[in-house]
Amino acid sequence: MSSVSVTRPRPRTAAPRSRVPRPGWRLRFAALSLIWGFSFLLIKVGTEGYSPFQVTLGRLVFGTAVLAAAMAVKRERLPRGARTWAHLAVAAFLLNALPFSLFAFAELTIPSTLAGICNATSPLWGMALSLVALSEDRPTRLRFAGLGIGFLGVLTVLGAWQGFSGLDARGTALALLASFSYPVGWIYVRRTLAGSSHSHLSLTGAQLLLATLQLAVVTPLFTTLPTHVPALPLLAIAALGALGTGLAVLVQYGLVAEVGPTTAQMVTYFIPVIATAAGVALLGESLHWSTPVGAAIVLAGAALAQARPRRQASPAAPEDLPS
Repeated sequence: MSSVSVTRPRPRTAAPRSRVPRPGWRLRFAALSLIWGFSFLLIKVGTEGYSPFQVTLGRLVFGTAVLAAAMAVKRERLPRGARTWAHLAVAAFLLNALPFSLFAFAELTIPSTLAGICNATSPLWGMALSLVALSEDRPTRLRFAGLGIGFLGVLTVLGAWQGFSGLDARGTALALLASFSYPVGWIYVRRTLAGSSHSHLSLTGAQLLLATLQLAVVTPLFTTLPTHVPALPLLAIAALGALGTGLAVLVQYGLVAEVGPTTAQMVTYFIPVIATAAGVALLGESLHWSTPVGAAIVLAGAALAQARPRRQASPAAPEDLPS
């Protein structure tokens, strides 16, 4: 039994300060899965009225606004130091501007279901890269088996035995490249910004701000102002940014702090399931047997590839989670 210190009981009037109750972590986990799972549907709807760069810029503007409001409430300041901002500029490109734009371009020609499944390959790319780039990630037979199984699942989704017939190669390649960009960015962040004295909220707020500025420069160079403003695509972009980019990051922080990065990272395995269900049910996208079967194989491989002994587990930064 644990020891108990004997102290004089406090008066009943000295009650602790009341706090606003937060939803349970399982409810917030489910909400985060839904938000990120529906992101691919929202991208598809957004590209029906606006160019991919405009979709990405709008997403970043709304997402940055949410984080700016959260920083104001918590009285957080943007980080200081030219070196920190330079590293954040690279992270903004690899983790936000580039993959967001690639997914938007990909969904011009591929269904949102396929984009969501391509996103699920990100842990596989990450594990393959970390075995080379991060000395703390040691290769094991189980993790190598996970990589092999995961990429077998990718081939199943793409219908490799049929010669990839009916597959839009360009759109699929863009979606896979987007999923590859995330772990490259994560590794860069871990090598350059790990141990920073700034809070994760401050760093991510600055990162999204820089990504917004990057798209604000690029978008006018490759697009023209729309002649009319379709309402439904605009609402989709607003939801994609405010919920899928801004609010999701805040929920993600709470989950990592409360249940740890390992449990929080499990949201990755629900995203393609929700993205597929949303695409089929709401957009009428077709679904062949190879898509859910391949997705299940991908997720199983990703789970094995991320497995590690308990003694090797180390806290992960919120940036290590999907966005």
